[in-house]
Amino acid sequence: MYRILIIDDDPVTRLMLRRNLKRQGYAVDLAPNGQEGFRTAQTTHPALIICDWNMPVWDGLEVCRRLKADPQLSTSFFILLTARGDVSDRVVGLDTGADEFLAKPIEMTELKARVRAGLRLYQLNQDLQTQTQLLEAELAEAAAYVRSLLPPPLTSPVAIESIYVPSRQLGGDCFNYYWITPDALVFYLLDVSGHGVGAALLSISVLHWLRSRTVDVEPPHKVLQALNQAFQMSHQDQKYFTIWYGVYHPSTQELVYASAGHPPAVLLSGHSAESIQPLRLKTPGLPIGMFPDLEYGSDHCPIAANSTLYLFSDGIYDFPSANDRPWGLDAFIQLLQTQTHTDTNLTNLLTQTQHRCAQQTFEDDLSLVHIHFP
Repeated sequence: MYRILIIDDDPVTRLMLRRNLKRQGYAVDLAPNGQEGFRTAQTTHPALIICDWNMPVWDGLEVCRRLKADPQLSTSFFILLTARGDVSDRVVGLDTGADEFLAKPIEMTELKARVRAGLRLYQLNQDLQTQTQLLEAELAEAAAYVRSLLPPPLTSPVAIESIYVPSRQLGGDCFNYYWITPDALVFYLLDVSGHGVGAALLSISVLHWLRSRTVDVEPPHKVLQALNQAFQMSHQDQKYFTIWYGVYHPSTQELVYASAGHPPAVLLSGHSAESIQPLRLKTPGLPIGMFPDLEYGSDHCPIAANSTLYLFSDGIYDFPSANDRPWGLDAFIQLLQTQTHTDTNLTNLLTQTQHRCAQQTFEDDLSLVHIHFP
């Protein structure tokens, strides 16, 4: 049974409307003014509200404004009773949030039709909200599954921490790190184009594919070429992905790496904040899946003692800052430099990054991997 609230300072109008609506099978509550009507609505959460425009205490516009601003009541269908016939008055009412108008004196056949139409729209909105909640729950479940596939921290002989923050839409970030041999530590981070379940499924497929190739140590560019052959976007619902892939050899203290359209990894070395020289590690190459015959190349660099390497997706820096300008990669690297010798806690780093974001939330999903070579 739908519940309807009538707010009107005229007792005759209240009683007439209640009698008519009860005959139609609705539960009806009454309020003699706007303020009391708002309090009643907070208690009963009516599906539909019929409210007079001209009332003492709060008029109909004020009631409508407060109801539409309340998340618990904003979906109630709001009919404004008015003797005003001017178009400008109706525009004011619609701008305030009214869903429908009913002219005075009230014609009961018209009342019946408008109430039924309003309740149909209310029910459609409720169904939509239910579906949205179910979808959000499924996306949260999918994000939890992706998180369960990610590796735990490493402590020795190389220390690795990571953080993964999925967006509300669910995205395609994924990463992994593991020892193939005692002298070969592999780590990579990938980012699938787009959002949603499709992007997440592709990232999981790539993760499983890479895990299946842990028998031998392969040059990074060979891995990227094999990925490009296996995951052409023409077979992946037109989705492609970027990736940074590296192999560290402790015996030679050398890092061999390759990238495909991904942000550079950032290597920080130095004994003090003033002497730190950030090195951007990146090789030329388009994202994986765009063209079947792409060639990729590997590069290498020495890893000094007490160095730190950061891998990340572009969600951690590609957002508008407080001045509505993109924050950008350069600004993020400057923040990394200030953190290296003060606090390597990734949660703290993420918090400081969020403070630069105009919305205080990230629209894109993001991943960050911190690798320390003692």
